[in-house]
Amino acid sequence: MATPSLLLLLADGRFPAGAHAHSGGLEAAVAAGRVTDLTSLEAFLAGRLATAGLVGAAFAAAAHRAAVLAEFAARSGALTRLDAELDARTAAPALRAVSRRQGRALLRAGRSIWPDAPFADLPATPGGPHQPLVLGLLCAAAGLSRVETAMIAAYGTLTGAASAGVRLLGLDPYQVQALLVGLADACDGTAADAARAADDPPERLPAAAAPLADIHAEIHATWEVRLFAS
Repeated sequence: MATPSLLLLLADGRFPAGAHAHSGGLEAAVAAGRVTDLTSLEAFLAGRLATAGLVGAAFAAAAHRAAVLAEFAARSGALTRLDAELDARTAAPALRAVSRRQGRALLRAGRSIWPDAPFADLPATPGGPHQPLVLGLLCAAAGLSRVETAMIAAYGTLTGAASAGVRLLGLDPYQVQALLVGLADACDGTAADAARAADDPPERLPAAAAPLADIHAEIHATWEVRLFAS
């Protein structure tokens, strides 16, 4: 049984998985003039939660479900299917690379903390495993529930971009935190939806898309000078 402290630890942006280096697409949106203040930041975060947040949380919850399967072949097969389906849902090559880069960083932390977790069951894909799959295994190893796993994933899609908003736009951090409080119910609802969806086969998991975010990611990847990695 997990303790509340473990939930807080894995949801903390200071967990050594490199999340602080990513803006969740906000840097490119700011440069394009689409996010300029608190109001537009709130709209950006709500959209991100409904798309990348839902998809990432559902795949993390599905990986958590796979982690508790008794047989190696079943676990490995389920994770391989999840990896392929998440790849198909990530249209931008830049975002696929970011997800796998963050997955590698999270995997390094996970292996150090929970060396007995079934990380070897992850598919040996070029670039490493997708971040939500590693998160699902990590949370299962920590004894967290499927809903808690989805909650951490959904929460992370909000807080990283919100923190980046303070740095990129010089926003009042207290007002940004108030904005996050206002999105808390939506975050919880997304996590609950994602956890329920995890019972479906991988090909039926959520596939919410954000084409403009994909375009921004490809443009951002070409910049020679940038504050965030994505």
